[in-house]
Formats: sequence, structure tokens, C-alpha cells
Amino acid sequence: MSGANEHHHEHRDVSGGWLRPAVFGAMDGLVSNFALIAGIAGGHASQKVVLLAGLAGLAAGAFSMAAGEYISVASQSELAQAEIEVERLELARHPVAEERELAEVFEARGVDPVTAAEVARQLSRDPEEALEMHAREELGVFPGDLPSPVLAAGSSFLAFAVGALLPVLPYLLGGSSLWPAAALAAVGLFCAGVLVSRVTTRAWWYGGLRQLLFGAAAAAITYGVGALIGSNGI
Repeated sequence: MSGANEHHHEHRDVSGGWLRPAVFGAMDGLVSNFALIAGIAGGHASQKVVLLAGLAGLAAGAFSMAAGEYISVASQSELAQAEIEVERLELARHPVAEERELAEVFEARGVDPVTAAEVARQLSRDPEEALEMHAREELGVFPGDLPSPVLAAGSSFLAFAVGALLPVLPYLLGGSSLWPAAALAAVGLFCAGVLVSRVTTRAWWYGGLRQLLFGAAAAAITYGVGALIGSNGI
């Protein structure tokens, strides 16, 4: 009977350690590299030139995304660590004031003053537990669960490379027309949008169509720019 009354549930990872850079990398790789290929093809470039542009876009974009993610996440983590150390020093220098501050946090959430003071007193007996509570309440971070720069960079690099490779594949296999690349990119964009909807709880068709429309718009614009430049002989 006791087992029947138990209720367990799990939450998905919403901290964004790998999901955000992976999603952003895949979408950016697909959209930017297909748009690049479309612009070059719109200028009536040869198959070899389009392929070279696509591969160069893949390499440059993947390394750029990885470097940007690493620096961004590392800087964010370093800032959080610095602020956590400030809080650690305050707990060591002014334990009574910090305990009262923690009690006031609980009071602001509706806990009666006596209970809030007792909870704060018990939590403050363990310096690490007190530090975690202060960091979570004042900084919005967990000291032991900061995002990994390596994970973010690696996720971004791989996702961008996979996304950027899709529109290049037909040219790698000897194709010379933009349409196979467009079809493959469209399928990739739609599928990527569907996968994202599985994580964000959006309707699958909405996520797929949204990503497909944005990617198609970007490619159409760059194709038009390429055609305009190519027709003017620039």
C-alpha cells in the first residue's frame, strides 16, 4: 500500500548545458551553409566553386561556433565562480548577518518568522549547504552545477558540422544542381524543428514548419543576392 501511494517524477534538463548550443549549432549550420551555397549557386558558379564554398563554410562556422560557445560559457562560469567566492567570504566573516539574510528570504516566501529563523539556523550549520542556498537565492546559480565550456563547445561544433554537411552532400556526391541540396536541407530543417519540439513540448508540425520557413527565407534572400550580383558580372 505504501508503494502504491508513492509518486515519482523526473524533469528534463533545463539548465542548457548542452541543449542550447547543440540546437543553435545545428540550426545555424543548416541555415547559414545552405544560404551560403544558395547565394553562390545563384551567381551561376560552377559545381566545384559551390562545393568549395560549402566545405569552407562548414569548417569556418563549426570552429567559430565552438570557440564562441567556449569563451561565452567559460566567461559566464568564471563570473559565477567569482561571485560565489564573494559569498563564501561573507559567510565566513559575517555568519550571523548572513543567517539573518537567509531567514529573511524564507520570510519573503511566506514562511513565518520563527520557522524561517530555525530553518536558516539549521542550514547555516553546514557552510557548504549555506553557500549553496545563498548562491541559489542571490545569484540564481548552483555552485556544483555550472555549465561546462567544453561540453558547450563540443556540442556546438558537432551540431553545426552535421547541420552544415547536409546541403553539401549532393555536391560531394557529384551533383551540380541546387535542388537536391535544397530538398535535403528542407528535410533537415523540418526534422530539426520536430526534434526541438520534442524537448520544448511544442507541436511537432509547428516546430518543423517554423524552422523550415526561416531557413527557406534566408536561402531565398541569399540566392536572390547571388543571382543579382552574378547577372551584373561583379
